[in-house]
Amino acid sequence: MIRLILNLLWLVFGGFVSGVAWLFGGLLLALTIVGLPWVFAAWRIAAYSFWPFGREIVWRDPDPADLGQGCLGVGMNVIWLVLAGWWIALAHLMIAVAEFVSIIGIPFALKDLELAKLALAPIGRTIRDKP
Repeated sequence: MIRLILNLLWLVFGGFVSGVAWLFGGLLLALTIVGLPWVFAAWRIAAYSFWPFGREIVWRDPDPADLGQGCLGVGMNVIWLVLAGWWIALAHLMIAVAEFVSIIGIPFALKDLELAKLALAPIGRTIRDKP
């Protein structure tokens, strides 16, 4: 019940805007041929941005057939970090600092810090429900 309340508050007070921004960013990436490898990562982050409580961000299980892991995944994360990741992470970090000011905002700030961490290296990660 608490997760539902937190998710609804998150959605109303910024989660919807964050999720739509990630969806729009993924759409812009999809319009370019060069950005296609990062589209699904952006949309995965959008799904997490809409409903983060009760879910966690983890590295995907090792699989030799998975192109998002290994050297290619590291290279894609480096390109993402240099071109966009650090800006997005900085925005989430600034929002988290503002949320930490109030006691009520601390759980939301922690989720924004998770989003900042995810924005730095989104390739090779997945989102799963917490047990």
